[in-house]
Amino acid sequence: MPLLSIIIPTHKRASILKRCLDNIDKQTMLSELEVIVVSDGHDGETAALFEKENWKCRPSFIEIEKSQQGRARNVGVQSAAAQRTLFIGDDIFLAPDACEKHFETHKKQAEEGGPLSIAVLGHTAWDPDIEITKVMKWLEKTGWQFGYSKILRHAGDYVPESKQHRFSYSSHISILTDVAKIHPFREDVSDYGWEDIEWGERLKKTPVKLFYEPQAKAYHYHAIDLEKSLARMEQLGRSIKQFKDSERHPGKLKLLYYQLSAFLPTLGGKHRKAFLKGIRER
Repeated sequence: MPLLSIIIPTHKRASILKRCLDNIDKQTMLSELEVIVVSDGHDGETAALFEKENWKCRPSFIEIEKSQQGRARNVGVQSAAAQRTLFIGDDIFLAPDACEKHFETHKKQAEEGGPLSIAVLGHTAWDPDIEITKVMKWLEKTGWQFGYSKILRHAGDYVPESKQHRFSYSSHISILTDVAKIHPFREDVSDYGWEDIEWGERLKKTPVKLFYEPQAKAYHYHAIDLEKSLARMEQLGRSIKQFKDSERHPGKLKLLYYQLSAFLPTLGGKHRKAFLKGIRER
């Protein structure tokens, strides 16, 4: 019986997925891991990896009809055998002791009489092997992409319930498998973005407490320039319309602020302009 199941949704990124799995092969608790890769739609190059590669972690490979990453995670969880599940992205490269840090944090909190149900958020930084652009630094600083600076004071502790859902990053978070099965990701959304925040909003009502463990480290291998970042922001604008009950859906005052700040020639102004463009699309 494994101690930790790792669920990795993927979509046509075979070369990056290979590196993700290569890093899992270096885990200090490798023999205690179960790895499940779920391909969102068929991809011959991805499928071929599992025919020619010989990873020590012996990952399971599941293909589903093209849907979206939330459904891919849900399918993976249904196959998970460990008591706890770690969700990561296919472009997330775990540090060698990351899985051990996740497991030990869960174990320690249980032994010390912590909350009955917790999720452990690991720390993700940009991969140093890629050029970290000005816009990538801005995304990190503002929280539009991994806003860890906003919970720095809660490192090694629980994030306050009032804001924990904003940091339920499904690219690097572990949780009790039974909880993940009972509270799956929504499958009725088609656009990328916000599904993990909405998931986090539901989890905190169960209640699941979020523990931030910065020693569980990972690296995000995803180069983003201004053009890609603005395209992503448009996508987030389109997607937020599917989450009208979410706290993150902008109300009238926030929309007015976005409209006014969109005139500024700053990174913030350009990104809010792109976000509004996505919202306005039919």
